[in-house]
Amino acid sequence: MKGKCLIFSAPSGSGKSTIINSLLLHPELKMEFSISATSRAPRGTERNGVEYFFLSSDEFRSRIDAGDFLEYEEVYSGCFYGTLKQQVEKRLEAGMNVVFDVDVKGGCNIKKYFGDRALSVFIQPPSVRELEKRLIGRGTDTPEMIAKRVAKAEYELSFAPQFDVVIVNDVLEDAQQKALSTIRSFLNV
Repeated sequence: MKGKCLIFSAPSGSGKSTIINSLLLHPELKMEFSISATSRAPRGTERNGVEYFFLSSDEFRSRIDAGDFLEYEEVYSGCFYGTLKQQVEKRLEAGMNVVFDVDVKGGCNIKKYFGDRALSVFIQPPSVRELEKRLIGRGTDTPEMIAKRVAKAEYELSFAPQFDVVIVNDVLEDAQQKALSTIRSFLNV
């Protein structure tokens, strides 16, 4: 039996990666993480093929032209993110449920492509101010990048109604439990 798609989108710093990682601890869900490609440089201890496939901007553009992406987006000027079709199809054919951690436009595009075989989940911060505090607390971005991410978050929040489910991450444990029960219901597990 083919797998299904589980799409997670959120403004940067909303906690979606933490929530996804908590779901991956449940083997009965048969979830595998879709590793996105990006043209940005690795952060901290990120490794190619683990957190992302790191491509140069030119290589990314070449793969776009070749039709290799299920979806892609130029999130910031010269900074691309995308999902390679081949990575997803292999996992679905093997019966695995593929988890996507993508920007809002990518999430909407993947949902449109897969339809009822996909569940789109939007992780929403309790407020933009709380989001900014979380980004500062991460300590991974410059003040200029944090300002860009906060400005983008305000735009991204307008996409929430286009998702199947919206989970507000105010208390992490509650958001994780809501995500788990939502995914179990969708997968009939």
